Amino acid sequence: MPSSSLLASVPRLAASLVAPPRCGVCGERCPWRDPLCARCDSELVRSPGAAFTVVGLDAAWAATRYEGAARDLVVALKFRGRLQLARRAAEAIADRAPRDLLAGPVVPVPSAPWRLRVRGHDPAEEIAYALAGLTCMPFSPVLARSSGPRQVGRPRAARLADPPAIGLVDPPPRDAVLVDDVVTTGATLGACARRLRRGGAKRVVAVTFARA
Repeated sequence: MPSSSLLASVPRLAASLVAPPRCGVCGERCPWRDPLCARCDSELVRSPGAAFTVVGLDAAWAATRYEGAARDLVVALKFRGRLQLARRAAEAIADRAPRDLLAGPVVPVPSAPWRLRVRGHDPAEEIAYALAGLTCMPFSPVLARSSGPRQVGRPRAARLADPPAIGLVDPPPRDAVLVDDVVTTGATLGACARRLRRGGAKRVVAVTFARA
């Protein structure tokens, strides 16, 4: 008897015969099983991961720079609802992150409420959920974000001086792995780390798909 995954793939295969699938980043044709074309995927693989520093975190690392295919992937995930790209971002983290940073429950960095209403999804949560599945780490969405000043477009000093208001909806894990799509100043990650520690977390690290 066919497996459920095979049955689920049949409609996609049939659709691809009528309208060839397109890369989620550049729009070029790509294999029907793949979210990205070979060129865009290769660009992601070549971009180097790197550690970065945020006050309040024990360690932090990003899989790629926020440029080229990586930037376009984030834009497609955030603003065009290409949710299948969250798994590719999670794969980049899972494949390349230092092993000691992938130890502990995965805690997504929460979106602002108004962003969630407009988009209908939370990009960081989608990546975090996919990462938890890939690594067999528990998924622990214990943080919530209050409405406040929009971070995008604000000067670095303003972001750091007035970070987002973060709250807890459940007790945090002792060892937390924060997950976000993009880090810029680190103000949001720092606010999340402080709230987790006030709630009882002892070790807080972060992994992100991209760094600006």
